[in-house]
Amino acid sequence: KVTSRYGRQFNPDLDGKVKPLLQWLAELGLTEEQRIKAIAKCPVLLRCSLEAYLKPHVLWMTGLGMDGSQIAKAISSFPNILLYSLEANLKPCVQWMSGLGMDGSQIAKAISSFPNILLYSLEANLKPCVQWMSDLGMDGSQIAKAIAKHPQLFGYSLEANLKPKAQLLRERGLSNGEIASTLA
Repeated sequence: KVTSRYGRQFNPDLDGKVKPLLQWLAELGLTEEQRIKAIAKCPVLLRCSLEAYLKPHVLWMTGLGMDGSQIAKAISSFPNILLYSLEANLKPCVQWMSGLGMDGSQIAKAISSFPNILLYSLEANLKPCVQWMSDLGMDGSQIAKAIAKHPQLFGYSLEANLKPKAQLLRERGLSNGEIASTLA
């Protein structure tokens, strides 16, 4: 599938890069289907150094308290997570989540179920959404719980999706507290 998508320009070193990558992904717990899906979604993984780039990302995820199945789930659903800078992209988001009062298991759950959350802008996406949750009357522990349970909320537009839906629920008689309780 990858070679049909990228044609002749794609000529991976099968023995030197592909086989070790597939073996490493298998050792992480990805099924054959998940490995194929991850490479099809992100073929540039085939050109990345395992030792210099990919393994440090997994080591970092392990340090967050993510278990093997959570890491495998995150990589298979969003393999690009292995390509972003730990220092510039991933760590700041986790530090922010920790600052909200999320514990390690909540952070691990959020990342494994929606790894894209690590790539959203703190200023443009994450902080405004948390402020909206706070405006609904959610306290810090409820917000932390909501992020762990529903991290995909951050993938929705606040202005075009979340706020109008909350307004519709208000018009149907729900209070902010009732709306907040459905999120947490």
